Amino acid sequence: MLKLNKIEHVFFDLDHTLWDFDKNSALTFEHIFKKHKVNTNLSDFLSCYEPINLKYWKLYRDEKVTKDNLRYNRLKETFDALQFKVEDELIYLLSEDYINYLTSFNHVYDGTFEILEYLKTKYKLHIITNGFIEAQSSKLKVSKLDHYFETVTSAESAGVKKPNPKIFNFALETANAKTQNSIMIGDNYEADILGALNIGLDAICFNYHKAEVQPEIKVIDHLLDIKKYL
Repeated sequence: MLKLNKIEHVFFDLDHTLWDFDKNSALTFEHIFKKHKVNTNLSDFLSCYEPINLKYWKLYRDEKVTKDNLRYNRLKETFDALQFKVEDELIYLLSEDYINYLTSFNHVYDGTFEILEYLKTKYKLHIITNGFIEAQSSKLKVSKLDHYFETVTSAESAGVKKPNPKIFNFALETANAKTQNSIMIGDNYEADILGALNIGLDAICFNYHKAEVQPEIKVIDHLLDIKKYL
């Protein structure tokens, strides 16, 4: 496999790409359910919650729900699907505590530190994230990832979310980078990969969840596979 030439800037997604969102999220729910005495089966809750959460993040990307709608409705809809009665007051409390405690966990994907150490001597590294700005900086700091990245572009700082071209252009401008000397690495086919390719920015899909992607897309199953390209 040919190495990519002329690349100077590497842009990463954060959640589900470097930061192990599902693992940290599960630990957060375990903690806040104990705190608030929510006696539902955690495994059943997570199985139901995870696809609902992804659905609401897509709606959020598409500007169809607000941040507050997302935070409340993903919990409300999960509890309703499980036929587990929870008062609205408690849902709001859980929603708030989830955000407060989520960033206290620091699990990253296997190979994260090794690949960042490998890349940092050769490239300038950056983050482009749709995650909420107050949470993302905490995740980077607690996970000891913050020092690897020269810039962090959030949807809130750019005013739009991936896959909107404006967030990629905003990130490139902030990093003093160009499409022809940069590459995007992320897990979400629509937001990260197609969003980047749409503006002429090359992309690598971290496809650990084995989603169906077009054959011409650069795909890795493990972060250390980035070394095939960079």
